[in-house]
Amino acid sequence: MNDHDTTGCSTAGSDPATTAAQAHRPSAWRSLPKKKGTWIVAAGMTCAVAGLGVFSASTSSAASASGTSAAATSTPTATPTAPGSGGGARSGPAAGGSSGIVDTTSASGFTFATATGVKVTVDETAGTTYLRGTHHTSASAVHKGSSVLVLGTVDTATITATQVVVQPGGDGGAAAAEKSGVIPFQQGTPSPTKSVGKVPSDYTEGEGTVVSGTAADRATTAAQSVFAGGIVDRVVKLADGEYEVHNISINWPHHVFVSKSFKVLGAE
Repeated sequence: MNDHDTTGCSTAGSDPATTAAQAHRPSAWRSLPKKKGTWIVAAGMTCAVAGLGVFSASTSSAASASGTSAAATSTPTATPTAPGSGGGARSGPAAGGSSGIVDTTSASGFTFATATGVKVTVDETAGTTYLRGTHHTSASAVHKGSSVLVLGTVDTATITATQVVVQPGGDGGAAAAEKSGVIPFQQGTPSPTKSVGKVPSDYTEGEGTVVSGTAADRATTAAQSVFAGGIVDRVVKLADGEYEVHNISINWPHHVFVSKSFKVLGAE
């Protein structure tokens, strides 16, 4: 199965009960059937259409089997995951982000809804930077109906934004979420046990290091370009140098695995 490259593409998008401890991943894998740095982040989000072809065969059948589309039947609420004992445990706000369509704006920020209907509040600061596609812009580019990718410090359903990427012609990740089989959170509905792509053969909860900065931004961007709809509340660097991107507020996937070169490898 091929990787999803999050750079060099043309313009195109957990369940609250999920445990917070993260994975230690050695090199063993299983294949399952089924400014300058800102340019990289913006370019990564444009791969939603091109990259999804890699997962289409396995996720289309999985989505059909689940009988659940990416459109939420009720408004989900984001809740934090409980801290665990390993290095990958989230003990407080961490670097992550989300994408969606802007609903309201104010002098201090805005709100948006993800592809699965999760409501997210964005707090802007004097240090927040803005891109329109790959070009620098200002906060005025964000308005009701804009498709956005927001990166920053995540505290449940609030993101203190370090960067906001406005995506001209974007759909807030709706097409990506539908094609990859993202399952919205629904109270009382258990999360399915399924995987796509390549995931660690001995994936266990507990170890890993929560990261921030450029690595977290690029890993979040890669994951959101394929599996939009939830909120990334942390990014964990695993023992082999690759990444596990943790999603909340959706029933699947909870974990997206991203390579050292920020390509999506698989999810579960």
